[in-house]
Amino acid sequence: MKRETQKKHILLWILLLLVFILFSGCDRNPHKKQNNSDKIQLTIWSHAGQEKERKIIANQVKRFNQQSQTAHMSLTFIPERDYNAQVQAAAIAGDLPDILEFDGPYVYNYIWQNHLIPLENLLNKTVIDDLLPSIRSQGMHSNHLYSVGVFDSGLGLYGRKDLLQKIGVRLPSSAAEAWTVEEFADILQKLAKNDTDGAVLDLKLNYGGEWFTYGFSPILQSAGADLIDRKTYRSSGTLNNQEAVTALGHLQSWLKRGFIDPNLDDAAFLSGRVALSWVGHWEYARYYDAHPLNLVVLPLPDFGKGSKTGQGSWNWGVTKNCSHPDEAAIFLTFLLQPAEVLAMCDANSAVPGTKSAVEQSQLYSENGPLRLFAEQLLGGFSVPRPKTPAYPVITTEFQKAFQHIRHDGNVHEALTKATSRIDQDIRDNHGYPFGQKND
Repeated sequence: MKRETQKKHILLWILLLLVFILFSGCDRNPHKKQNNSDKIQLTIWSHAGQEKERKIIANQVKRFNQQSQTAHMSLTFIPERDYNAQVQAAAIAGDLPDILEFDGPYVYNYIWQNHLIPLENLLNKTVIDDLLPSIRSQGMHSNHLYSVGVFDSGLGLYGRKDLLQKIGVRLPSSAAEAWTVEEFADILQKLAKNDTDGAVLDLKLNYGGEWFTYGFSPILQSAGADLIDRKTYRSSGTLNNQEAVTALGHLQSWLKRGFIDPNLDDAAFLSGRVALSWVGHWEYARYYDAHPLNLVVLPLPDFGKGSKTGQGSWNWGVTKNCSHPDEAAIFLTFLLQPAEVLAMCDANSAVPGTKSAVEQSQLYSENGPLRLFAEQLLGGFSVPRPKTPAYPVITTEFQKAFQHIRHDGNVHEALTKATSRIDQDIRDNHGYPFGQKND
């Protein structure tokens, strides 16, 4: 009897052991999160810009990975100064990331080099329709959408309201009401009379690189000229026409008359040395802190054909190396949700890249202090960079011409020399056939 009892106990223990083994080998939670190794692995390159921007995109990638059941994103920050060189090296090595962030000056070069794939069949139409017109314009080429952006940019004049009211000038509230160039010159003169050294305007001459093209090509476009003919993609007769010469002649006259502060310390407006600053949305936070109750945002002057502004900034695309473009598009859709757009724009003060986010923004909605920048992009007052792979050469040559003009050189000669070099580059590259198409 005792032996039979022992046998029963042994059998019971064996059964319990089998049950334990059986259940321990099963996943008792069918919704258990997958390991990263079970997911599609995609790589992302982003520029190492402001610290606030880096933190936002890093958090966005982390949250996307937590909620995605199918894909895992690996983020790498690339130094901004070396960004294009890194992209070109990776392209040669066949090692581009799946998802690439890139700045406005390189959009059409990357398209021409076949680094990017079209997005219009990957993104939902409602997502595309929600983009600002300027974002769609920047990303379009040959009827294909190659890039999207969560934020855009714009130019304007920041002014000290008390000094402007003191000389009795009207304050335009929209680009359609902008001061004429003649009005603007008169305003500068009146402000200078009440100023200790007569320097009343900051043009951010302390900036470098593409600023001179981005900041001052709207002068050309407002006058009826441009960096290049947008149909023939030739510069001669457009960048150096009479309208261009006259428009940049106005700017040169402001310099000659001493109205421009060189702003070597980048504090001309902050310190109160000048009444006006010609710059973009990115200075709002600093300027508001310096002049919280006395800051006004105004459109750039009208040089004859209406006030114009620059546009474009960092944007996103999917590279030809991506083996799972549908998953990449899901990530881009995630970034373009209003809450995600606003998270980034709250960090960098940029114009939200979607209409839905603009309307929810404290800065850019109907009664927001920076509404002007949004209205310029929504209303067609912005001009995209020329849609040609020649743009890096165009901007380099315009910068050289600007510096020559700034230092009292002959305006027509400086612009003609620039057009000659731009057109030579286009000829050397057989007309950049892909870049000749006008969208």
